[in-house]
Amino acid sequence: MRQRSSQWIVSGLYGGYIAANMFKCYWWRFTENGLFWGMICGILPAIALAVLKHFSVIEGLDLYYWPLLFLLSLIGCVVGTYAAPPTERAVLKNFYKTVRPWGFWNPVHKEVMAEDPAFEPNKRFKLDMFNVIIGIIGQSALTILPMYLILWMKLPLLITILILGIIVIILKKTWWNKLEN
Repeated sequence: MRQRSSQWIVSGLYGGYIAANMFKCYWWRFTENGLFWGMICGILPAIALAVLKHFSVIEGLDLYYWPLLFLLSLIGCVVGTYAAPPTERAVLKNFYKTVRPWGFWNPVHKEVMAEDPAFEPNKRFKLDMFNVIIGIIGQSALTILPMYLILWMKLPLLITILILGIIVIILKKTWWNKLEN
C-alpha cells in the first residue's frame, strides 16, 4: 500500500502540477489563469486516476500515466494563459529587471533594453540550471519527507533528511551567497 501511495504522489500529483510550476518564471506570457487551469487540468485527472485504480477500472503502474497527466496540465497552462489578457507590461518589465529570469522573455527583454541599454541580463545560465536541478531534488525531498515521517519509514526518512541537508549546503554556497539584493 505504501508503494502505491508514493507512486501516485510522484506520477499523479507531480505530473499534474509540474508544468504549471515550470512556466511560472520562464515564460513571459504565462498568467495566473494559466497557472490555475494548468493545475486543475493536471490534478483533477490525477485524482480521477487514483479513484479509477481504487475501483479496479484501470490497471498498471501509476508512473505510466505521468506523461498523460503532464500533457493535460501543459494544455491547461497554454489554453488558460491565452484565454486571459496578458499581464501588464509594466509589471512584466519590473519583474524581469528585478529577477532577471532566463527563458522565453525576449519581447520583455527588448523593451527593457530599449529603456535601459545598461541593463545586464542574467548570464549565469549554467549555474542557475544547476541550482534549479538541485532545487527540484530538494523540493521533492521536502514533499516526500512528511510522508516518510507519518508512515514512519525510518531508512527512507533518514536518507531524505541527509539528501535535504546536503542540498541546503550546496544551495547556500551556489545560490544564497550569490544573491545580489
